[in-house]
Amino acid sequence: MIEILTPAELDRARETGALVGTILQTMKERATVGVNLLDIDRWTKQMIEDAGAVSCYVDYAPSFGRGPFGHYICTAVNDAVLHGLPHDYVLRDGDLLTLDLAVTLRGISADAAISFVVGETRAPEDLAMIDATERALAAGIAAARPKARIGDISRAIGTVLRGAGYPINLEFGGHGIGSTMHQDPHIANDGRPGRGYILRPGLLLAIEPWVMADTDELVTDDDGWTLRSATGARTAHTEHTIAITEKGAEILTLPRG
Repeated sequence: MIEILTPAELDRARETGALVGTILQTMKERATVGVNLLDIDRWTKQMIEDAGAVSCYVDYAPSFGRGPFGHYICTAVNDAVLHGLPHDYVLRDGDLLTLDLAVTLRGISADAAISFVVGETRAPEDLAMIDATERALAAGIAAARPKARIGDISRAIGTVLRGAGYPINLEFGGHGIGSTMHQDPHIANDGRPGRGYILRPGLLLAIEPWVMADTDELVTDDDGWTLRSATGARTAHTEHTIAITEKGAEILTLPRG
């Protein structure tokens, strides 16, 4: 399913996106050395409920997970990169943490992710990998304009990631979003320009470059959800929900203020 939002629905999408961005920024600030991942999940739950929103994750049970997910935010640490199931883990200095969040507010969903290093010990290679995903996301957003194609976004992302020397996994990537979290079209993190769905104003897309330092192979934890690098290498993941407008892409998941 591919949805094209009305102007009124797009206004609601802006509200949802701002909420997602604000919660992520708040959790980043709270994710300090000594904090438990389950506390981050609990704080996220409270912020979602206080806003009158609904988690996209708690009841989520796709074919690739051992569902339902049962938590409110994805917390992926170090070699974990996607679908990190919150568990009893206390953050340490130098941990590379990815937070991924999707909520629905007034019938419209938004999805975003951030990666950052906890504490004061920040390995240059971790910062470089995070920077590569952020630059790839910016390139993908710049390519997202009316009459462009999904392949143009994928190519822009892949060019940055490959140029930075990272292998690219094409199994998981970005996606359409709207009244539900995951919709068509799929947005691979590399591809051929001029191919795929033609972008139209009113389309919402969640664009999400992610990489593992030295592999494109994933393994699944015993929890049935958390995806890790097969080599134990560190990982990074950055994501925004955008709206296609007549003027180009509008980023919806920036924090308020």
